[in-house]
This record gives sequence, C-alpha cells and structure tokens, in this order.
Amino acid sequence: MTVTIPRHTRGAGLRITSALALLSVLAACDGSPLDYDLRGRVGGFSTAPAAQTATTNRPTADARGLISYPSYQVAVAERGDTLADVATRIGLPVGELAQYNGMQPNDTLRRGEVIALPRRAPDTVPQSEVVAPGGVDIAALAGQAIETAPLASDNPGSITPTTPRPVAKPQAKPVVQAGPEPVRHKVERGETAFTISRLYQVPVKSLAEWNGLNSSFSIREGQFLLIPVKDQPAPQRENQEPAPEVQVVAAPGAGSTTPTPPSSTKPLPDEKVEPAAAKPEIVPEVKVPAPTQAPDSAMVYPVQGKIIRTYSKGTNDGIDISGPAGATVRAADSGTVAAITKDSNGIPIVVIRHDPKVLTVYANVDQIEVNKGDTVRRGQAIAALRAEPTPYVHFEVRNGFDSVDPLPYLN
Repeated sequence: MTVTIPRHTRGAGLRITSALALLSVLAACDGSPLDYDLRGRVGGFSTAPAAQTATTNRPTADARGLISYPSYQVAVAERGDTLADVATRIGLPVGELAQYNGMQPNDTLRRGEVIALPRRAPDTVPQSEVVAPGGVDIAALAGQAIETAPLASDNPGSITPTTPRPVAKPQAKPVVQAGPEPVRHKVERGETAFTISRLYQVPVKSLAEWNGLNSSFSIREGQFLLIPVKDQPAPQRENQEPAPEVQVVAAPGAGSTTPTPPSSTKPLPDEKVEPAAAKPEIVPEVKVPAPTQAPDSAMVYPVQGKIIRTYSKGTNDGIDISGPAGATVRAADSGTVAAITKDSNGIPIVVIRHDPKVLTVYANVDQIEVNKGDTVRRGQAIAALRAEPTPYVHFEVRNGFDSVDPLPYLN
C-alpha cells in the first residue's frame, strides 16, 4: 500500500483541493493570478474544518517493535535508538534500511518514530556477535584462527575444525493487524505535515502521534508517513421496536363443514343468456408532464462510459466516468475556460465557467486542446483520457463554493 500519492485517493483529495482553490479564486476575482494556498486567504474560505475528523489510535508494536499489515510492515523506534539498533532488532541489513528511508545508519531516532521496511522482517533473527570489552570482535578472531589452523590431512590425529554458524534466535510470528490498512505516504520536496494532513483530511496532531513527529511537526524528503485511519463507529439503531408476534393461521376450510353443492342433488334449469351489447372502447388519454429542465440547459456527459464512482458530499464531490484510453473528453456545456492547472503529480485539471456561479471541473485528463480564456461550446473536445490501467475522468459541477450532484445536470 506504499504510494507517493495513491492515484484514486490522491485523485479524490488533490482534485478536490485543486478545484476548491480554483473556485475560490474565480469566485473572488476574475482574471487574477491563482492562489494555491487555502489557509483562508481568499474570501475567508478555509479548509480547516475538513481536518477535524477523528482518527483511531496507532496499533501497538510487538516485542521487536514491528507493526504488521497485509502488504507491508513498519518498525517503531524506542527511546535512544539509532537506525542500526532498529535494524539489529528486526533482522534486516542497516544499509538497506537506511537507503530505503533516506537516512544514515547512525542517525538517532525519536521515541515512537516510524521506520518503513523495504521488505518483511525475517521470523528468526541471528544472535548478536560477542564483542570483548576492548571492542575486539570475538567471532571474527575465532574465524581467523580456524582459517589458519592446519588441516587434518597435514596433522594426522588432529580434529578438523568447523566454522561456527550464528545461532538463529526464534521470534514470535508477527500478528497481522485486522481492519483497514493505513496509506503509507512518501514525503516529496516542498510538502509539510500540515499540507499532508489537509490532503488526507486528518488532524495534524494525529499524523504526528502516529509517526512520532517532534513538536515542530518536522518531516524530511523521502520519509514514509502512516496516514491515521479515520474512526468510523458502526451506527446504532435507537428505539428499536420488537419484532411483531407471528400469529398462526389455520389452513382455509380447516375446522368447518363443507356444504353439499346443489347441482349434485338437483340439476340447474336451462338458462338463455344473450350477449351484452358491445360497448365502445374508451382509450385513456395519456398526458406526459413537461420536463422540469429545458433540453438546452442540460449538460452532456464529458465521456461516454460507465460511472465507476458516484457523488458523495464531502467524500467524492463529483463522479468518475471510465472510458478507453485516449477517448475524447468534451465540455459538458457552453462556457469559458476559466483555468487550466495541474495537481501535485503533474496531472492536468480543466475548469470551465458556464455562468457567474456554475462551473464544471474535469480532472485526470491529458492532451489539453483548449487554452485559458477560450470560449467553448457544448460537446466540444477539450482533452483526452490518460493512458493508464483504468482510464477515467473525474467530473464535478460546482455552484459557487459548493459541489452538487452532477447527474441531474446530465442528459
């Protein structure tokens, strides 16, 4: 689950953040430079409330300091540990651990600091080599003595020495954590703990507690951070009514006497039945109500494909529509290209203004065919779907600052 920024998760978070920044600027002023800082600088708009989501506590590490998940493991440092101490405790080469985390073997770690593992730690760890008080490596000296000893063929009657092997110390098998697996985010240049917390909509304090950050929330480029798992307790039903009592009903006719039909004792008289006069067929008049939205105001789908993710206020502020790689992405309605920008991974985002309040956002696209300020008509080609395993366009409709469900706007 290690990602620089997971595409789908990053797609939802970064597209929302980028779109909101653009919308804030476009609503405040027209034609001014875009301000990507969302800390309340534009019209008093702030993303601070989005970071007030409660999170669970980080799982407790085992005796070796490991926290194990289905697809990766991390090690938790103890007080006074260096990276070499952690490597010795979990049984991985310190050089491999240092290179993976962008650190030096003798770097001192904070208590509770999380170290990412390039691979799973072995279940058995060799015992530490015996070192004399003066710093002499006893195991190395023993090995040299054995190598320089005469062979048994040169000295009959002597015992052939054997090279001692380090004894593997068995360890308890790591317990894989149940529940959702946290995202493992790799810090890129220019990122801070605050921008990452806003990206994933978690409190920066929880981010610091999960990763053992200092009071200044300092992070380094190349560092791996565990993103806290949000606390989502199961809903409880209040005033639940008891199930209704099931009444046993006897079968029809049970407990009663069946009368004898009259036709079994006396035949019925002959009756002459004349056909009734045919009545004229009455065809009901069907009235189709007029549409609530005129066809000329409806929007067209930016891509003809399957909706793979629906709108959810605060979780997914748009819909994701899949299609073949390179498929044309079209403007949902006539308007003006208000902005063309990119997310932190360099993926383009197009914003089109349709009236003073209504805008549409097209993210995860490529091959932009329009420029900022261009006037586009409904259905005009503006971009293409990116070449990736699951090509899709993230489409949003914004009414001012608020996102709305795009489906009622689409034909």
